[in-house]
Amino acid sequence: MRVLLDTHLLLWALSSPERLSNPARQRINSSEVYASAASIWEISIKSALGKLKADPNEVLAGVEPAGFNHLPIAEGHAAKVVELPPIHKDPFDRLLVAQARFEPMILLTDNDLLRGYGDFVEVV
Repeated sequence: MRVLLDTHLLLWALSSPERLSNPARQRINSSEVYASAASIWEISIKSALGKLKADPNEVLAGVEPAGFNHLPIAEGHAAKVVELPPIHKDPFDRLLVAQARFEPMILLTDNDLLRGYGDFVEVV
């Protein structure tokens, strides 16, 4: 199964795996895992604004050694955002949802708000 990690789960998987729930850990260990360029972008912006203490370059460098795959942002992903209902306003989360729907893959998240987008969103 192909799984896209949301930004929180990506950060936790790479730097604080003890923060992952058991279901999250199990899903990650049994899946083909992807990290989105949207998450790196979100980490960069939030770090620059002082809202997050994470080095986006370190996160990016940690993706492949963790056994994860990179998922670039494609034009089709961006276009898919317009089809999403207005359940959640965070642009990064909406792009991750669109990517998961477009590819298709499971979006693994700890954000219960995203559950409303469909059964391809797995809240752990």
